[in-house]
Amino acid sequence: MIRRQATRDDPLTPDQRRFNMSKIRGRDTKPEMTVRRGLHARGLRYRVHDRSLPGTPDLVFSSAHVVIFVHGCFWHGHDCGLGVRPRTNAAFWQTKIGHNQERDRQAKDTLVSSGWRVATVWECALRGPNRLPAESVLDTLIRFLRSGSDLLFLEIAEASRSGG
Repeated sequence: MIRRQATRDDPLTPDQRRFNMSKIRGRDTKPEMTVRRGLHARGLRYRVHDRSLPGTPDLVFSSAHVVIFVHGCFWHGHDCGLGVRPRTNAAFWQTKIGHNQERDRQAKDTLVSSGWRVATVWECALRGPNRLPAESVLDTLIRFLRSGSDLLFLEIAEASRSGG
């Protein structure tokens, strides 16, 4: 699969970019907090960042045996407008993001083989020009949580670019 790559040079100096990258959080991000607050407001209770489970899921619903990951498109290599790879130091970013994707796959496989159902909400579903309404994302998650079906995976990403 061909990944999207930046089409212009970085407008920031290396020191400015380093400072910006150092401020990016791994947890309690805006998309994650949108999901957490929305599900909590609808009466659902969960554990956050359970380190005893593979991949440290963002939300854990023990009684339903469901975990939810809220992935940043850049850091987890999603093929969307927010997952564009930088042109600068391309080999480093390809390796870094590739390792993140492999770790995600392994965590998901381990969770499923242990009987967990896994939902992934991509950042682009909640941010950017093709985002979905937050209520729609939350409704989809609640249906997945309450279904108890054999559906083991759920991925929520940006709306189709073709207008659908």
